[in-house]
Amino acid sequence: MILAFDGAPIDGSAYRDVTVLAQHAPAWLDSAVAVWSDYGLAVFALLMALGWWRARGSGAAAAATALAVPAVVVLAYGVNAVLKLAVREDRPCQSLRVTTLEACPAHGDWSFPSNHAAIAAAAAVALLFVSRWLGAVACGAAVAMAASRVWIGVHYPHDVVTGMVVGGLVALAAMSLVRRRSAALAHLLTSAAPLRPLLSAS
Repeated sequence: MILAFDGAPIDGSAYRDVTVLAQHAPAWLDSAVAVWSDYGLAVFALLMALGWWRARGSGAAAAATALAVPAVVVLAYGVNAVLKLAVREDRPCQSLRVTTLEACPAHGDWSFPSNHAAIAAAAAVALLFVSRWLGAVACGAAVAMAASRVWIGVHYPHDVVTGMVVGGLVALAAMSLVRRRSAALAHLLTSAAPLRPLLSAS
């Protein structure tokens, strides 16, 4: 038997308020939020690709920094996943009797911290090291992603807040290191002939 942490006493009432609001919201809004929650991470992938494409014109070091963003996001996801397995918090839709927009994940699909929020926040912070405007767009999208996970009923507010903090901090630390070592990273990638086209627009 797996004993799981119950996060309801933390902000279960706030979660209930959001899910009730979602039940009384216009159908088009609920549909839009659900689609964003399920597929919005693809937008971050597109922003990362755009950041790399633009960085190629700014030199090998900038391109190498942009190429590091997806790896940093994967790292943040890994750290968050370890925390999720360590805490093992039940989904709020399992602990509380509420009607949610989406089906409740099965027991064992833990809630804390939110992977979606961690990935989105990591991508947003990492992109700030590549392009301020792309990073700003990603930051807004990350907040929307985190909020959407509560709206559809699969996470408590503290799940998504913590997920964003974890993803953001991991990305900040990793990208700070990448930026300091960007020249060496660019040299390493340039030394491998198949990778050279990734660092230059020419």
